[in-house]
Amino acid sequence: MTKTIVAPSVLSMDYSRMKEQLEEVENSGAEWLHFDVMDGHFVPNLTFGPDILKGFRKACGLFLDVHVMITKPLFFAEKFLSAGADGYTFHYEAMDSEEEIRSLASLIRAHGKTAGISIKPDTDVSVLKPFLNDFDLFLIMSVEPGFGGQKFIPESLDKIRTLRGWLDEMQSQAHIEVDGGINQTTGALAKNAGADVLVAGSYIFRNDIAEAVNSLA
Repeated sequence: MTKTIVAPSVLSMDYSRMKEQLEEVENSGAEWLHFDVMDGHFVPNLTFGPDILKGFRKACGLFLDVHVMITKPLFFAEKFLSAGADGYTFHYEAMDSEEEIRSLASLIRAHGKTAGISIKPDTDVSVLKPFLNDFDLFLIMSVEPGFGGQKFIPESLDKIRTLRGWLDEMQSQAHIEVDGGINQTTGALAKNAGADVLVAGSYIFRNDIAEAVNSLA
């Protein structure tokens, strides 16, 4: 099992202390910064656009892990990639066909970035099986996407185990990321199930940042 990557979610930052908190995150041992994009249509919330990402890119040297919960992930891909995204993860549910999914994955990789695909809690993990060779990252949502602070859905662990089995069988180096309700307890469960990237927002930014990151690593 590879080392666990911790990806603090900027959705839970205190923006009145943004510079200070970014410095704390960079000094904490976290390797990634998770950037949630919501369009108010695919999910019932509205967050950040490419220009805000540019600001984070200037202020932060961490891997920028962009997760788009939007209706048109292809339309916005180039915009976020050029704004500084190191990884671009979109939702299976936002796409119309397998061909469309593979085409977007290829576009992301052609830019030298990490291509990721995500599924909502109600989506069966089996939909990801045809794409195991097409992506560098698979994101299992362990809450309903749209808002922070929700409770971890235990059934997510079975999805992680199943996916880890498939990837190990083909000796894939792809990451399994889990996002939603992650704290020290649920993070350990997710890691034991096979996840190697943990996204956490409230747990990190509402506690001592370095201690919270260390408890997940």
